[in-house]
Amino acid sequence: MIKELFTNDYGPDGFRTCSVTGMKIDRTAENFVKIFGLTAVVALVLGGLSAILVVLTRWEVVGLLQPASFYNWLSVHAWNLLIFWMVFMEVAILYVGGPMVLGRRLPAPKLALIGYVLMLGSAVAINWAIMTTSAPDHAPVLTSYAPLPSSEWFYLGVIVFILGTVIAALPFFVAIWQEKIQHPNKSLPLVAFGAFITAIIAVEALLGGLITYVPTYMWRIGLLEHIDAAWYRQMYWIIGHGTQQINLAAMITVWYFLTHVVGGAEVVSEKVSRSAFILYLFFINMGAAHHLMADPALAASWKVWNTSYAVYGAVLASMIHAFAIPAGLEAGRRKRGAGKSLFGWLWSAPWSNPVFSAVIFSIVLFGFMGGITGVLMGQMQLNLAWHNTWATVGHFHATVVLGTTMTFMGLVFFVIQTMFKKELILAPLARIQPWFYSGFMALATLMMMYLGILYGIPRRHPSVMNIPGTDFNFAAAEPLFVIFGIAALLAIVGGILFAVISVGSLLFGRKLEPSTVFRPLHSWHGDGNPVHLQSMRGTFMFTLIFLAVFVIAYILNWYLLSRLWEIG
Repeated sequence: MIKELFTNDYGPDGFRTCSVTGMKIDRTAENFVKIFGLTAVVALVLGGLSAILVVLTRWEVVGLLQPASFYNWLSVHAWNLLIFWMVFMEVAILYVGGPMVLGRRLPAPKLALIGYVLMLGSAVAINWAIMTTSAPDHAPVLTSYAPLPSSEWFYLGVIVFILGTVIAALPFFVAIWQEKIQHPNKSLPLVAFGAFITAIIAVEALLGGLITYVPTYMWRIGLLEHIDAAWYRQMYWIIGHGTQQINLAAMITVWYFLTHVVGGAEVVSEKVSRSAFILYLFFINMGAAHHLMADPALAASWKVWNTSYAVYGAVLASMIHAFAIPAGLEAGRRKRGAGKSLFGWLWSAPWSNPVFSAVIFSIVLFGFMGGITGVLMGQMQLNLAWHNTWATVGHFHATVVLGTTMTFMGLVFFVIQTMFKKELILAPLARIQPWFYSGFMALATLMMMYLGILYGIPRRHPSVMNIPGTDFNFAAAEPLFVIFGIAALLAIVGGILFAVISVGSLLFGRKLEPSTVFRPLHSWHGDGNPVHLQSMRGTFMFTLIFLAVFVIAYILNWYLLSRLWEIG
């Protein structure tokens, strides 16, 4: 059965042509995409199971775990969902965006295998080190802030994982280099270009990780006598925030790919979309500064520059993508006669296809919840109300979960049907899974934001209802905790449903021809007019709605900040 998952109808040259995308796919590249993708799903399952324990502890009606166990499981949750699930998927995306999109063989497959083995082995070691953490070591959570020590095996595992990821990315860079050598005057396809920018951002973040964790490991094993905490914080966020910028660039690349393949979208202006990716290259990691707004070791001028001026280059890039992708979907569908009214192009879209619905929900929820809150909490003044509260956790669940995880779930469903050529089991449940998961996760995320902003509920703390030695408590916040607890548990049910459908489809799904599920691109017939001449009034209306929500949220946050200093 396992062997069947890695077989396909390849020609004598080891290539096959995808009946949906028309891509010429190399056997080796496809098999590595499958291997990395399957490993990512395993990490998602482990991180999702740990989420049950985290939720049932923070919802203090249950209060499941004691503090030591809570921090261990919170660390498992963070590392498996924020790092392993994401990074394994992103290496798979590089192999799709490079060799597959370009119709090339995967160069240096031995390097891909070495990278995978190092990544897998170190991921197992990191999980083992976290689960066996005991005093005087501390569970690393995600930040693993020095001088609080964690297991030396944890630090070593992180270093090896970073090295393994760099090695696994090398075949992608070689494929891009080979393409440019062979076709020096030909532009990379937009998806390959997006993957290339993603890979560069990744290398920058990973090198920052080595700069951070190698000295920290040396300190932990006694080769360095002292490690400066302020230096660690600033160096750590090169990778701590950089990994999330990899997620962002990879996610947007997948948005361009899947809205085109599944929804019939076209790129309205490749030059504009490419310019947005280039802006990410220069400005996206400046956003890491918003983690350090309350850090006394940094000058106010540094904070203002990074969060109020330079970072706007990345915000501009995100605004370009935020308009270009739905505009491309609207224009592409109108060009093919799909919908004549203001929103007819959207109502007529394939909403019953979980690949399409997952991607659209990720675009909308990431923009309205993750994007807006990211700009708000990235401003030095407003950050005072967000810093170290549960609202911060709500923000990155809006970006990493509602955005990237939803996108990657849609991509997994797509790969199961087009590369593994397996029919999704439990078809009615598969159709509603993106609706169910994104709906309840959005509600849980909103509750985290409300609890943080309105009540100042701290992040990472297992018990907040009663603070020992004081009369202060957060009892007034209990109704929102109830909503959070129920919504979070239902969102986890949606995650479990995704895992059951994905794994069950691979094991028990019937073989299918992908073109019976996804409309082949060559079968879409347009009206002959250039795509940029199509109406995009629906997207413009959505833009006005987005702007209104942003303005309201901005004013509301300044109002709430002003209430912090109210006297009398």
